[in-house]
Amino acid sequence: MSEARVKLDIRDVSIYYGDKPAIENVTLDIKEHEIFGIIGPANAGKTSFLKAINRMDMFTTNMEVRGDIYFNGYDIRKARNIYALRSRIGVVFPLPVGLPLTIYDNVALAPQLSGIKDKAELDIIVERCLARAALWDEVKDRLNSLGSLLSGGQQQRLTIARALSQEPEVLMLDEFSIAVDPVTTMRIEDVLKELKSEMTIILVTNLVQQANRLADRTAFFLEGKCVEIGETEAMFDGKVEHQRTLDYIQGKFG
Repeated sequence: MSEARVKLDIRDVSIYYGDKPAIENVTLDIKEHEIFGIIGPANAGKTSFLKAINRMDMFTTNMEVRGDIYFNGYDIRKARNIYALRSRIGVVFPLPVGLPLTIYDNVALAPQLSGIKDKAELDIIVERCLARAALWDEVKDRLNSLGSLLSGGQQQRLTIARALSQEPEVLMLDEFSIAVDPVTTMRIEDVLKELKSEMTIILVTNLVQQANRLADRTAFFLEGKCVEIGETEAMFDGKVEHQRTLDYIQGKFG
């Protein structure tokens, strides 16, 4: 079996907010069609790491990224069209941010901006993305309602559907379970397992067992450093290099 292609190659990346480091000297790779889990306590630098991959430093005051990030072998720091890059690397943050649009238009907007005008084609895209986000059955009869009127968990899934409408090569999820009930969380987890065949997924989670259920490999972040990376099954079987990793997985701190 051939080795999976590297999708993201992160080399010696550090992130600063002013003089304060959020991430220091992180080097790792993320492979094509894997779910890559990132675990660690608050203030470990996990969200800042996702922001750097998505080039959000361009829009974040006082955020500086040092080091190299390669996407499909291309240095993202040299990207001229940041918006095109960000459409290929989608991100969903913990609290849903719905656009002040209908449910339909929340999902159709990105395809429309890319040049798709045919209503029938847009209808197919909207249904497909909402279905993949485990939301279609709940909203198919009220697509013209405002997305902001949905429940918190539904808005989170709408945000995922909107990210999927751009057909990203990488989908990054930052603690999506915060605003989602346990039943919906499990539904989204099932969706992520299916999506892995189509894209690479980076899953930041504060639920270590969620990483255990979903991730092929897992990285443990602590105090701005990537302590270690390993095959998820082995790590959760206690085969770790650092005691702090095992302590975190076992819930001794968090």
